[in-house]
Amino acid sequence: MKKIEIPFQNEKTKSYRFLEKLPAILSWSLLALPVVLSQVSPLLTIFFIIGYLLMWFVRAIGLNVRVLQGWNNMQQHQKLNWTPLIEDVENGIVTQIKPEWHTKNVERLKVYPAAVRPSEVVHVLMIAAYNEGRDVLEPTVQSVAASNYDMKKVILVIAYEARDGAQSEEASQALVAEYGGQFMHALAIKHPLTPGEVRGKGGNITYAGRILQKKLEEWGIEPRNVQVTTLDSDNRPHPNYLAALTYTFCLCPEPKYISFQPVVMYTNNIWDAPALMRVVATGNSFWNVILTMRPHLIRNFSSHAQSMEALIDTNFWSVRTIVEDGHQFWRTYFRYDGKHEVYPIYVPIYQDAVLAEGYRRTLKAQFIQVRRWAWGASDIAYVITKGFLTKNKLPRWDLIAKTLRLIEGHVSWATAPLILTFSAFIPILFNPDNIGANLLPNTASSIQRIAMAGLLITMFLSFKALPPKPQRYKRRRTFFMVVQWGFLPFTSIVYSSFAALYSQTRLFFGRYLDKFDVTEKAVKK
Repeated sequence: MKKIEIPFQNEKTKSYRFLEKLPAILSWSLLALPVVLSQVSPLLTIFFIIGYLLMWFVRAIGLNVRVLQGWNNMQQHQKLNWTPLIEDVENGIVTQIKPEWHTKNVERLKVYPAAVRPSEVVHVLMIAAYNEGRDVLEPTVQSVAASNYDMKKVILVIAYEARDGAQSEEASQALVAEYGGQFMHALAIKHPLTPGEVRGKGGNITYAGRILQKKLEEWGIEPRNVQVTTLDSDNRPHPNYLAALTYTFCLCPEPKYISFQPVVMYTNNIWDAPALMRVVATGNSFWNVILTMRPHLIRNFSSHAQSMEALIDTNFWSVRTIVEDGHQFWRTYFRYDGKHEVYPIYVPIYQDAVLAEGYRRTLKAQFIQVRRWAWGASDIAYVITKGFLTKNKLPRWDLIAKTLRLIEGHVSWATAPLILTFSAFIPILFNPDNIGANLLPNTASSIQRIAMAGLLITMFLSFKALPPKPQRYKRRRTFFMVVQWGFLPFTSIVYSSFAALYSQTRLFFGRYLDKFDVTEKAVKK
């Protein structure tokens, strides 16, 4: 097997360490650029800032268009009756003329036959638990069992931790005993604390995956027919998720080269979460909607699905990083010499917004969660080393494009909110008598006001995405769902820029995040 693992700390070369520092170098340099340019040329600084604002203005228009397109697709796919569509794929005959894309998909099977038929598919729903109790885990198991799909073709796996996992062990064993009869098989697997692993989700689900591989051999189930969806303990798949995944999976002539990404929506407890967390959760939800319309940017994130055959080929997930989800894309990409894509599934998996016991703990937990996501900047060193400094057969232009997007994404994550908010005021601090510097804040404000009109789209869709309001809340709670958007500048800076800069700066100094900080789950009754 190809060596696709992240090197241990004592194996990292000087070039690898420099590449780990690269995200922080680029981000802090970009933040310093307006200050440095103001010392050299006020005019050049003004052009740079206006150009940057206009670039994001155009991006904002594109993002607004994409979120509307993605939302429309989601609404359609959630309402579809997938059973006759799947039957058409099974038989290779079109009996359902709507939606229009269905006819094209079935006709394409005559040219590119599928590797797996719907009747052969077996789904694995793997729920990763740390120390969550029954109040968190049971709704997830119930939502899986309530899917519009034959549960006798579904294997339930609850993977829980031996470390600090007493509460999860009791709940996992009880839930498997109570609900296991509804599934093809059900397993509760305890992950022991293992030397050489980062204490995190990757080690947990990898251990469970290896046990599952042995079980599939015992049961006589071919790995190529098995789709594994990883879920966090608070995840609740839409009833049509498994059907939509089956349909898409069975259209692929070579499905082991494909990962499948549903839309992650943080709406389970959105009514209970504090206003700041609601803004962050809604923003993240709609970014995931946007990504469904930008397949070249989709990467494995949180809940995702992949063929068991591919998981075996990649030795499952990485046990050396806390961002095993996004990193799995790159492991598969290098394992198959660049022959790997992620297909969107336009059906949501609902997750919790951050909610801990107490407001201060919730604020901290939100920062820790985004900080963990931003640790994906560590993939930059891995990708450049494997792609450009190691002999391989990767398609060169595809690798270059993906690498540049990876770098740009993390740098923008860390810098864009700060530059958009404050850069227009920098030239006047150093050049108070310059006319252009004095006019720049007003010009920037005008551009930003027009761009912020797109916020109305997000506000509208956020109301459409809300689950029913719990009876314990009065009408004024709905009003707060509107005024919460006043916190957007604050959340963008603190829970985007600062969190990303924090992770990149730690990476620069070699202060590695070697433990998966599990987001605390609080349940309101």
